[in-house]
Amino acid sequence: MAARHTSVETRWMQDRDRFFTSLRRLDRRDFLRVSSAAAVAAAARSFAPPGTFQPVALAFQDVPSGGPRTFRFAYISDSHLYERDKNDRFVKALMRAVDDVNRLDPQPDFVFYGGDLAQLGSPLELDLGAQILRNLKAPLRIMVGEHDWYFDMGEKWRELFGEPTESWDQEGVHFVKLMSVHEEDFWTARGMSPAERMQTVAGLDNGVQRPFMVGAEQRAWLADDLARLPASTPLVVFSHSPLYKLYRNWNFWTDDADEIQAILRRFDNVTVVHGHTHQMLTNRIGNIHFHGLLATAWPWPYAPEGMPELTIQMARPDPFNPNDGCGDGEIAVHPDGLIDMVHNFWNRNPVTVAREYTASWGREAVPPVPTRRSF
Repeated sequence: MAARHTSVETRWMQDRDRFFTSLRRLDRRDFLRVSSAAAVAAAARSFAPPGTFQPVALAFQDVPSGGPRTFRFAYISDSHLYERDKNDRFVKALMRAVDDVNRLDPQPDFVFYGGDLAQLGSPLELDLGAQILRNLKAPLRIMVGEHDWYFDMGEKWRELFGEPTESWDQEGVHFVKLMSVHEEDFWTARGMSPAERMQTVAGLDNGVQRPFMVGAEQRAWLADDLARLPASTPLVVFSHSPLYKLYRNWNFWTDDADEIQAILRRFDNVTVVHGHTHQMLTNRIGNIHFHGLLATAWPWPYAPEGMPELTIQMARPDPFNPNDGCGDGEIAVHPDGLIDMVHNFWNRNPVTVAREYTASWGREAVPPVPTRRSF
C-alpha cells in the first residue's frame, strides 16, 4: 500500500503540537533543546546565526577604583502571548529573546521585562510567560502592562511577580518601577465582563477606555521614596507607557506625566525606560532622558504627530517578515545614571543610542539613519 501523503499544513500542525507538548515539561535544562534559535547556535558552535544577539562593545567610562561602575542589564518587552493553542509565533519569539540574553557573556546584572507579557491577561497566558522567563540565567525585574492587568485587575500578575511598584539601589543608581497603566473605571457603568473590559483596553484606540495614568497614590509614593535622596542621585525609572504625552489617540500617553516629571525635575539626571510603543523612541525633556523598547511580538508604526525630535525612526518593517522590526537589547548604565541603549534587531544591524546623544541634545553620537525608509 502506498504511503499516505501528509500535507504541509498537517505537518505544520503536528510540529506545532509537539512544540507545545514540550513546553509543558519546560525547565532550564530543557530550554536549549526546545528553543530553535539555541539549537542552531549549538549546532554551529561558534557561529552566531544572522539576527541573533551578539555582544556589542560599549564605551564604558573609567572610574576611580572602588567608585561606582558602569553596569549592564538586558531588556525584553511586549511579547503579547496568547494561550498555547491559539498562537505559537509569539511564544517562539519570547523564547528567542530569552535565548539571546542567556548567550550574553558575561551575563547582565539583571534582565528587565518591559510589560505586556500576555495579550488578553488570562492566567494561562501569564503562566506560560512566567514559565518561559524562568529560564533566564540572570535575575528578572518585570514591569506590568495593560494587557497583563485588566482581565482580573492584576490578581494573577501579583501572584506570579509580586507588587508592580518598587524601588532599589544598585551601584549608586536609584531604580524605580512604576505601574503607569491605571485607568479610570469605564467598565462598571457599562456592565462589562472581565473579558469585555480586557478586550476594550487591548484595543487602544477604541474611544471607550480612558488614558493611562500613574495615579495619585503612586505619585505620593514616588515623592516619598525620592524625598531622602540628594539631587545628585542618578535615577532610572521604569514604566510601561511613556512618561510623557506622545499621541493620545493610540494611548501612547500617560495622563499625569507632567506631574511625574515635576517630581523628577530636581534631580540632575533621570533616565526613563518604557515599553508599550514597540519601537526605537528617544526623547528628552529637561533633565529627563526617555528611551522606548523594541517588542518581541510586532512593531507599531510611528505616531502621525507628536514625535520627539531626538527620535531616529527605525525603517518601516518588511510586511512579509514577521520578525522584522522586533528584537531585544542591552543597556549600559553609567555612574551618572545616563545609559547606552543597544537595540538588537533580529534581522538588521544593532543600533546604539549612546548617552552622549541625549546628553548633547542630539549633537553628538547620532545613531545611523535608516537607508530603507519604506516599501
